[in-house]
Amino acid sequence: MTERERRILPICLAAFIAAALLPLADDGYWLALGISVVMYTTLATSWALFSGPTHYISLATAAFFGVGMYTVGAWVGLLPFPVLVLIAGLLGAALAAVVGLATLRLSGVYFVIFTLGLAELARQVVSWVQTTMGTSSGLYVLTDITEPIIYWSLLALAAVIYLIGWRIGRSRLGFALRIIGNDEVVAVHCGIGTARAKVILFVVSGCLAAVIGAIMAPRFAYVTPTQAFSPMLSFQVVIMALLGGAHRLWGPLLGVIPFTIVLDLIAANFPNQTALLLGGAFLLIVYFIPNGVAGLIENGLRRGRSRA
Repeated sequence: MTERERRILPICLAAFIAAALLPLADDGYWLALGISVVMYTTLATSWALFSGPTHYISLATAAFFGVGMYTVGAWVGLLPFPVLVLIAGLLGAALAAVVGLATLRLSGVYFVIFTLGLAELARQVVSWVQTTMGTSSGLYVLTDITEPIIYWSLLALAAVIYLIGWRIGRSRLGFALRIIGNDEVVAVHCGIGTARAKVILFVVSGCLAAVIGAIMAPRFAYVTPTQAFSPMLSFQVVIMALLGGAHRLWGPLLGVIPFTIVLDLIAANFPNQTALLLGGAFLLIVYFIPNGVAGLIENGLRRGRSRA
C-alpha cells in the first residue's frame, strides 16, 4: 500500500461507516434512493473492472443481473437466501466464461452488438421456457429480506468489489489488461495471453453482476423477464461508468451518484422520454468528457502542478 493510499484509507472507512448508517436514519425515500445508488455503484464498478482497462464496451450486464434475479425467483422457497446468492454468482460466472471464450476474440462494435444481444437472448429463452411450462410470465419472490438488509448487503459487496479491483490493479493480470487496452497487438507480441486475461476479468464481472441481481431480487415481489433482463439497465450502467470515468476504480462512483438522482427525477417527471434522454446523455458524455469526471479532475490537478 502506497503512502497516498494510507492517507485516503481513513476517509474511505469514515465514508463507508456513514453510508452504513443510512437505514437507521431513514426507511423511506432516502433509503430507496440509497439502494439504487449502491446497486448502480456495484454494477458500474464491476463493469469497469473489465471494460475500464480493456476498453471493451460490454452491454451484457442485464444478462448476468437477470440470471441472478431468476436464480432467487426459481428456488426462493427451497434453499436459504445466502446459498441462492452463491449459486447465482456461480451461474453468472459460468455464463460469462462460455460467452467470453466464444466472443472475446471479437473487438469493437462486433463485441458490443453481441453482448447487447445476449441479454435479449436470455430474456427470450426464459420467456419461452415459462410459456412452454404453462406457468405465468414471471416468478414471485416472497422472502423476509427487508430493504435495510438489501442495502447493507450491497454496501458490503461494494467494499468487496473495491478490494478485488485494488488487488487486480496491482497484479500481473491488471498490468496485462492495461497493455491490452492500450494496444492488443503489442500485448500479443509481448507474449501476453490476451484471451485468457480478458476471459478471467469478464468472468469476475459477470459473477458480480449476477450476485447483485440475486441480492436485489427480494426487493421485487414479482420478477418478469422484461424486468430482469432489461437492456436499459446495461445502458444505464455504461453511461454512469463513463460519466464518472471507467479508467479509475473510484471513477464510476462519481457518475453514479449524480446520474441516479437525475434519473430518478426524469423517471418521475418524464417517464415516456427516459430512453431518449439517456441516449442523449450517452452521446454528450462520449463527445465532451470521454474520460469522465475523473479525467477532468486529473487534468485539473496536472495543470495545477505545471503552473506551480
